[in-house]
Amino acid sequence: MTQSTDIRRVALALAAADVPVLPLRAGKVPFGNCRVCRGNACGGRPNMKNTGPCQCAGVCHGWAAATTDPRVLTSPVWASAWREAAAVAYHPGGAGLTVVDLDDAAAVSWARENLPTTRTVPTTRGEHWIYRGTMPSSNAVRPGIDIKSLMSYARWLSPGTGTMTDLPDAVRALAVKKPATARPTRPVVAVPALAGGGECRHRTPTYLDRGIAMAEQRITAATSAIHTTVYRTFLAVLSAHGRCGCLTDAHVQRLFTAAHARGESPRHCTDAWSNACTALGM
Repeated sequence: MTQSTDIRRVALALAAADVPVLPLRAGKVPFGNCRVCRGNACGGRPNMKNTGPCQCAGVCHGWAAATTDPRVLTSPVWASAWREAAAVAYHPGGAGLTVVDLDDAAAVSWARENLPTTRTVPTTRGEHWIYRGTMPSSNAVRPGIDIKSLMSYARWLSPGTGTMTDLPDAVRALAVKKPATARPTRPVVAVPALAGGGECRHRTPTYLDRGIAMAEQRITAATSAIHTTVYRTFLAVLSAHGRCGCLTDAHVQRLFTAAHARGESPRHCTDAWSNACTALGM
């Protein structure tokens, strides 16, 4: 049995148990949108039931592509995706679940001291704690801890062990951000004044818009190494425009939106931007 056959078999079994599934590429990222849906031009897919403004048959829109429909899962387009897939993901919120993703040993130790026991699934570096119930997803609620439920996906690793318990208030409280410590979803780019009062040579709509459009296209066209592509693209944009005051928050959001469409989380985007700024001494 090939890996793709085994992945597809697991996916169909989960779907039969009413767990919405989707394929993941190497790097634990969803497949990119098709040409019709690129940049969410189709209007997007609002939920995991494959209904709404998008009528695409492809594996599009990340978590929103997750489905339990065997006709979709075995369609020619999806069959091609399963052959290229590296893993199976599922939409916890669509299955009525919340996953507390503990990314390292310190996070696991904290959970054992502060959260009610429930079903656990070992991961490469930590554990998934699975609770019955849904809530908004949220990244970096504590060091090494993400919450995956509504509008999110989690990698399927195994059924896990232990008795699943109801989603406790202690987990819901993790997603409540305090204003003093809230993490921004995107960086704020300062526009410094130029020495001597000269005019920035980049401040022309054609030059800057072309640069941002090319950066968006580079991210959107990436078929592998998405994390690396996003970081290198951010680095190139900052290298060309970061020190002269060209970039605005709207430009940065365009780049983040392109990265989100390729499966990058707000946390990964912010980290990539910060790392690029650090590399350039900004």
